[in-house]
Amino acid sequence: MAGLFTIDFTTALLFGAVTAGIPLLLAGLGEQISEKAGVLNIGIEGMMLFGAYTGFLVAFKSGSIWLGFLGGAGGGAAVALLMAIFCVWLGMNQIVIGIALTLGAEGLTALLHHFQFSRTYPRLDSIETLPLPLISEIPVLGRALFDHHPLVYLAVLLAFFLVWLFRRTYIGLNLQAAGDKPAALDAAGVDVYVTRTCAVLATGALAGIGGAYLANVGAGLFLPFMTNGAGFIGIVLAMLARGQPLWVLLGATLFGVSLALTTALQVAGLNIPTDVVQMLPFAMVMVVLVLFARHSYLPPALGLPYVRGER
Repeated sequence: MAGLFTIDFTTALLFGAVTAGIPLLLAGLGEQISEKAGVLNIGIEGMMLFGAYTGFLVAFKSGSIWLGFLGGAGGGAAVALLMAIFCVWLGMNQIVIGIALTLGAEGLTALLHHFQFSRTYPRLDSIETLPLPLISEIPVLGRALFDHHPLVYLAVLLAFFLVWLFRRTYIGLNLQAAGDKPAALDAAGVDVYVTRTCAVLATGALAGIGGAYLANVGAGLFLPFMTNGAGFIGIVLAMLARGQPLWVLLGATLFGVSLALTTALQVAGLNIPTDVVQMLPFAMVMVVLVLFARHSYLPPALGLPYVRGER
C-alpha cells in the first residue's frame, strides 16, 4: 500500500508540476523576448492577470478553450500595448510604468469580475487532454508528463523554436541589436521603435496565454489576483537564462515542482504551518538568485529608452 501511495503521489506531483510550470514558461519566454529587445517588462504580472480574466471570460461565454487562449493573448497584448506606448514611444520609466500597469490590472480585473459574476465563481467544464501515443502509457511518468492539454506541448516546442529564431534569423539578430546597440540597428535601417514594440506585444500575448492557461486549465475558474507573483517569477527566469530559451524551460520546470509540492504538502495534511508551505516557491526564488544572479546576462540597453540621434 505504501508503494502504491508513493507512485500515486509522484504521478500527481509531476502532473501538478507541469500544470504549474506552463504559465511560468510562457511568461519567462515572453519576458526573454522583451528583454532581448531592451525593454524590462515589469508589467508582465498584470498582462498575465488580464489575460487570465479575458481568457476565462471568452472561454466561458463561447464554450471554446482555444478561443479562450486567443482571448487571453488579446488581453495580455492590450496591456502590453500600453507598455509599448508609454515606454517605447514616449520614453517613460519602464519600472514605474510596469508596476503601474500591474496594479491597474489587478484592480480592474477584480472590479470586472465582481461586476460580471458578482460573488459567484463559475467554473469551466473539464478540459480534454491529448495523451501522446505509447509514451503516455509509461508507468508513473507517462500520465504525469505526456497526457496534457495540447497547449502544454506547444509551449515546450515554443522554447525550441525560439532557440532557432534567436540564433538563425534576422528577427533574432534585430532583437539582440535592439537590446545591445539600438543606435547601430537604427543606422542599419531597422526601426528600433517598431522592433521593441513588436517584442513587447509578443511578450504580452504569451503572458496572456499563460494567464489563460492558469485560469482555464489549471484552475477551471478565474479568481482575482490568482497569478500570485507568477509574472515576477517569469522575470527571474528570463534574467537568469542568459538569453537561452531552454534554460527558461528548465527553470519553469523546477519552479513548477516547487509550486506543485506546495499544494501536495497542503493536501497531505502535514503538520507544517500554511504560511511556511506557501512561502516555498518564493524561498526557492531567493535561493536561485543568490546562487546564480551574478552569472546572469542583461543587455546593455535594457531599461533605457531609445531616442533617435542621441548618443
